[in-house]
Parts: sequence; C-alpha cells; structure tokens
Amino acid sequence: MMILGFADYRQQGEALARELGLAYAEVAIHRFPDGESKVTLPTELPEAVTLCRSLDHPNDKLVEILLTAQTARGMGVKQLTLVAPYLCYMRQDIAFHPGEAVSQQIIGQVLASLFDKVVTVDPHLHRITHLSEAIPNISAISLQSAPLMGSFIAANLKSPLLIGPDAESAQWVRAIAEPAGLDYAIATKERLGDREVTIKLPPHDYHHHEVVLVDDMISTGHTLINVAEQLQQQGVQALYCLVTHALFADSVTEALHSAGITTIWSCDSITHSSNVIALSPLLATALRE
Repeated sequence: MMILGFADYRQQGEALARELGLAYAEVAIHRFPDGESKVTLPTELPEAVTLCRSLDHPNDKLVEILLTAQTARGMGVKQLTLVAPYLCYMRQDIAFHPGEAVSQQIIGQVLASLFDKVVTVDPHLHRITHLSEAIPNISAISLQSAPLMGSFIAANLKSPLLIGPDAESAQWVRAIAEPAGLDYAIATKERLGDREVTIKLPPHDYHHHEVVLVDDMISTGHTLINVAEQLQQQGVQALYCLVTHALFADSVTEALHSAGITTIWSCDSITHSSNVIALSPLLATALRE
C-alpha cells in the first residue's frame, strides 16, 4: 500500500504514512487561469493506494479527487481507499423545499462509485445512524474522536467542566466526558419566535471550573459565542473551546476570543492554527483493521 497525499494536507498525510510504515507520495495539482485543475500522479503505483485529503472547502477538491481516483484505476490500482477526516456535504440529508438537492446522497453515491473504502471522523449526520446509509455498497467507516479529546482535556486541565451548546450535542459531549471521568452539562435552545433563539445554561457551579465548550464542528460560531457570553456572566475560572473540525469562517476566531474564550483547540482534521490533537493514530488503527 501507498499513502497518496496532497500539498494542502501534507503534514497529516505524511503522519499517517509514518504510523503505518508506508511510503508517502503526492499528487501534483496545477490550476489553470480559468479554474480548471490538472492532476499528475506518481508514475509507479502499487495495487493498493490510500488517498489522504480532508474535504473542507470541497468543490475544487472533489473534482481533483475524482480525477485522481479515475487516473489511479487506469494505472492498475485495484484497492482504492479515501481517508477524508472531514467529509463534506453530509449536512443536507433531506430536501426541505421542492427542488433542493439532497447533497448527502449525491456526493455519497459519487464517492461509492470511486472508492472501495471511505474512512472519516465524526461526520455530521442528522437523520441517519450509519455512514453506510450515505455512502452505500462499500466499506464506509466513521471514527470517533471523542476518546482522544477526553484524554487531551484530562491531561491538560485540573478541574474541567465540559459544556455542550445544545441538546443535539448531548450524546457527543457524553462520549468525551464519561470515559475520561469528566464532569459535563448541556445547554438548551429556547425558541422565542420564528427567528429568535436563545441559549439557556443549566444550573451548575461554574465558578470553580475550567469550562470547555465542545462541539463536532464550528463554522460561524454563533451558538458557542452566545454560551460563552453567558458563562462570562457566571464568573467562570477559565473558558476554553475544543472542536473536532475547525471549519472557522472569516473572523470567527476573533469573535470567539472576544466572547471570553481564551484558548481554542481542535483536531487536525482541518489544518488550522488551533490543531493540537493528531488523528493519524486513530486513522491508522482503522486502516490496519
């Protein structure tokens, strides 16, 4: 097997190759002035190849993954795996209005047609239980970062209290906290009207804890900012944020800091200055199995 990576995810691809004791090579990408991509693969490929690339900012990357996968098949690759620690287009799993594309199903079927196996971490799934429902007829593996996150918090904070921003996060926060023996609480969303939502913190002694807001992904950060501002009013000892996928839109990091969050931590599923938890050991274990 060989790990075939991309320049925008090089550090993580090389780390995965080291974990597995495999060779690492890279797909060369050239973008033409009109936005088209040309991909060039190494001239020698083994029969088993794993592509390693996270699919944040996905549109160009999906085309390049398609070109790479089809080219690899044409070069004789028989076993083709995609390791995408962040998997795109999983949120739109139903058509809320006539004419809307259900992108989860469409992209899932495209990936299933290209690969024999897809491995990802904490995909954002709402109305389905298993990743195989989105990516059918192949081996679709969803890994959990929760044990790594729980261990990291336990090792770095003396009196942590984990806070989930809404009821949807309860299962996720519990999976991080309970194996590591950490205290946690879940905020709730209260809808005040058609467009107004407020967050309500549960009763708790927040004064004597290092509070960690945890979530699977942050994009705009509006919910976490709301929670952070309320926690500041409660007089928390210190306020942190830990997330799997650091999708941060423009200025989100600054907004989180302005709300009182002193430190932001993330897994390296998406390359960001907040990356502190390497996913390569978790991914390597899944590939070995």
